[in-house]
Amino acid sequence: MSVRRLAKDQPASFAFSKEMMKDVNFWLGKYPAARKQSASIPLLWLAQKQEGWVSKPAIELIAQMLEMPVIRVLEVATFYTMFQLEPVGKVAFVQLCGTTPCMIRGAGSLIDVLKAKIGPKNHVSADGKFSWEEVECLGACCNAPMAAINDYYYEDLTPESLGQILDDFAAGKSPKPGSYDGRGASEPKGAIHTLTDPKLYDGSYAKKLKLPNAPEKAKKAKAAKAEA
Repeated sequence: MSVRRLAKDQPASFAFSKEMMKDVNFWLGKYPAARKQSASIPLLWLAQKQEGWVSKPAIELIAQMLEMPVIRVLEVATFYTMFQLEPVGKVAFVQLCGTTPCMIRGAGSLIDVLKAKIGPKNHVSADGKFSWEEVECLGACCNAPMAAINDYYYEDLTPESLGQILDDFAAGKSPKPGSYDGRGASEPKGAIHTLTDPKLYDGSYAKKLKLPNAPEKAKKAKAAKAEA
């Protein structure tokens, strides 16, 4: 894993909004007072949802709220790559999977689109609306190539479909997440060629099992239930 550091330029302060404090208090209420430090990950996530990224002032405030050393919250923020330590695009933050299945399926061409429409990776566009980075496997290999944009997965991408998605975001639209090849999930493209016999999954082949060493009481109760 590469070294993760806080951004060079930091805001002067951070405060949770009045609306976000409702969620903060919800998470704080989930833990006993002596274990409230367990809320560090949820609170960091809420700070990121509010600002788009996690700043040093946000880390310091969360440490104060949870009564824990700042370094311990910093350790959490820098360890988990889901926390962005620098500003990202306010409209669309693209995390493109560059691991083997996606690369084999054309992720390289998607990188070209991102460079052309947004600019170099790990930099926010001049208007502050877009940014992108290349990440490790996002777990949607069956629908490669794919990318996470903001909170959702966009799958079965082509240079054309990704370009249109970015254009839609730029136009103020909300492109529909999911497969862009007509699939509903991760089913095979076109006709299904395996597991076509319903008996394989409808229970027809199931056999009644006799559990070894089952308690006698359980056996009698089951027999009585059957007679009733």
